[in-house]
Amino acid sequence: MPDRSRRRPRDVNSLAASIVNDATDEAAPPSPDPDGKDPAAVSLGRRGGLKGGRARAEKLTPEQRSTIARKAAAARWA
Repeated sequence: MPDRSRRRPRDVNSLAASIVNDATDEAAPPSPDPDGKDPAAVSLGRRGGLKGGRARAEKLTPEQRSTIARKAAAARWA
């Protein structure tokens, strides 16, 4: 007897895939991460993301920072 305690997905495509998997007794492919993200790609993204803003700020002159801040304030109050 099938296990009916498991909830079916509401998305039509996911529902169809689960029905086919149940009918053919195939298990769902395991995801590499619980979030569904590739750990190697996540580590590469974090490396650039952690230093990006600070590195840009260090390269800007005071005049450039002032111009950017003025432009941001104008966009906020527009």
